[in-house]
Amino acid sequence: MSSPDPQRSSAIRAALHDHLARRLNEALFKIRGTDSKAVSERKKQQEFYQLQPLLQSGADCVSQIQMATHIVKGIHPDPKVKEATNLNVDPSALPDLPLAGSHVLRSGIDIDATGNGAFNKKIYEVFLLLQAKFDGECVLDLLKRGDGDALAALGDNVEEAAAIADRLTEIDAARCARLASHTQAKQIYWPIGADPHDDAGYHLLAPLYPTSLVHRVYQTLQDDRFSEDAKAARKARKAGEWHERTVHEYQNLAVQKLGGTKPQNISQLNSERRGDNYLLASLPPVWRSLTVRPLFGVDSLFNVYCWRREVRALAKDLRRFLESDPARNKETRQRRDELVDGLLDELIQFAAEIQTLEPGWSKDPQCELPPAHCAWLDPDAANPHPDDVIERLASDFANWLNAQLRDPLPMGDPEYLYWRKLAREQIEEYAGETRHEQ
Repeated sequence: MSSPDPQRSSAIRAALHDHLARRLNEALFKIRGTDSKAVSERKKQQEFYQLQPLLQSGADCVSQIQMATHIVKGIHPDPKVKEATNLNVDPSALPDLPLAGSHVLRSGIDIDATGNGAFNKKIYEVFLLLQAKFDGECVLDLLKRGDGDALAALGDNVEEAAAIADRLTEIDAARCARLASHTQAKQIYWPIGADPHDDAGYHLLAPLYPTSLVHRVYQTLQDDRFSEDAKAARKARKAGEWHERTVHEYQNLAVQKLGGTKPQNISQLNSERRGDNYLLASLPPVWRSLTVRPLFGVDSLFNVYCWRREVRALAKDLRRFLESDPARNKETRQRRDELVDGLLDELIQFAAEIQTLEPGWSKDPQCELPPAHCAWLDPDAANPHPDDVIERLASDFANWLNAQLRDPLPMGDPEYLYWRKLAREQIEEYAGETRHEQ
């Protein structure tokens, strides 16, 4: 191998640093506030997006993660990447079909990282780093080709850089050495013969979760529902005015949660969605218009929120579950948190629907909501920035939930504080997402 060209090697390294700087800026943009928690999180992100430590630590754990477009953990969380097949498919190589599927993604696909939940994010970031372009070619391809300048860009120590490159060039390799399913994964017997009694007349299919397609659907729906352009288009429609953007509505939308309280155990993209996976209505297209009205004549948003069908069902399920006096173990805590997360998801959805109203509705004399509720639901509220909006909302949610459970359960301060903590986390995350979209 010829001696590396120091100038070209430095340029490749600069491309890697530029990528990490962009990713760090994106991460820091999402962190709000100046309290100790925000300062600690900023420091954590700054330490994470350092080139040499990220490359070294990524190389140490790369074999535990599979980069894939179709994963088995979305079907069941137990299979390990070395025991069951996950696929990394190029959508542009798939045949065209008259159905929705991964083939519609074509370019700009988000490849997922699945495996050991502790390392999913790290390997995902390393994979994105190695996709950084130099002279029209990604660094990963340069390393696979044995490019000496790309190798030198990974570190000053030749032996260490070679060891890192040797492991990182396998970052997109399959971890399971053979085609394999898992006892917990779903399997379908698909008939290929005319006689259904012939056991040999079937193919055994093992469906995988199309994580890249699911993520694109999620991104599309988030943009159609919460982006500024979408809000402006809905506002124009309500006023009977023209707008260049088409308004997209998704009726009877359901949300499937994957991973429970630890969505990172499924995959990195699932973690970015907080475990939320949108399900379109699987029923004949008989659409029912959703009427969203201002909250007039009530002194709390929870007086209206509580009548949502899913809210009543979830509150009833939570009350029944706690009344059964379940064992005090991990499974009980996970089930309890899943039900509360469901109530908080409904609260976020409720707020998103009210936020589609014409801004300024809370200034009407008929509105009796507290300032914090107005500030959250109406972007043009009379008092748009009370200092304790999130804290007030979280506290009101905790009080409301305790009231739903207090008869016949003994709900007190410990339960209130725990509900408030969960609510604060979800509302802060939602607020951060909406600020980022703005």
